[in-house]
Amino acid sequence: MSATMAIGLSEAARILGLQEATVQSWARRGWLPSVRAGDEYAFNRAELEQWAAKNRHRPDAAGDGASHSLDRDNLSMHRALLRGGVHYDLPGDTREDVLAAVAELPEVPVNVGRDLLRDLLIEREQLASTGVGHGVAIPHPRNPLLVHVDEPVVALCFLRRPVDFQSIDGEPVRVLFGLLSPSTRIHLRLLARLAWLLRDEPLGQLLAERAPEPAILDRVQFLEGHIAAPDQLAR
Repeated sequence: MSATMAIGLSEAARILGLQEATVQSWARRGWLPSVRAGDEYAFNRAELEQWAAKNRHRPDAAGDGASHSLDRDNLSMHRALLRGGVHYDLPGDTREDVLAAVAELPEVPVNVGRDLLRDLLIEREQLASTGVGHGVAIPHPRNPLLVHVDEPVVALCFLRRPVDFQSIDGEPVRVLFGLLSPSTRIHLRLLARLAWLLRDEPLGQLLAERAPEPAILDRVQFLEGHIAAPDQLAR
């Protein structure tokens, strides 16, 4: 990265129209082009602008807070889970088998090609594992715009048997959240929101116990009801 093109976190946040906590979170997860030095991140202005154009991310003129009211419904994990459902005993001995089973779930919108979705999920998994650790994976298409959905859909699936997803901690996956989004902006924010929700110990216990669907949805709804602003989830 050219020293003359390097910018800090606050400037990167201003360019993208996001909160600094969001930019830092996305950089930490590898979603934004950046260079890390200790606890600090440096960004290249041209690379950020190219990333925004490629991912169809438009900065908000008034900053990230201006979009909260517009995105609030689409950022609801509870509503997305209601659309995608909670599924138990999902079959599959390999991650390819499991992802094929996800693509065939009845809650997948009818306008989404099942074969295309299966191929996109497998392609994304081959690029880098979506296993986030602790037995959880979040499979999703690399480019959410290729599967045309009007609203976010999240399918929570409990696998019939643990499957190796080559997760970051080496633990086999037992639970996955299949994520479909109508835009890259919503996609990235839902990923951040889900990562925050998974830090909740009671929710983690419900997932470990394969709790009934109402108990899981109630906990997610409770957690989201205590969010003052969506970008708190990236902190």
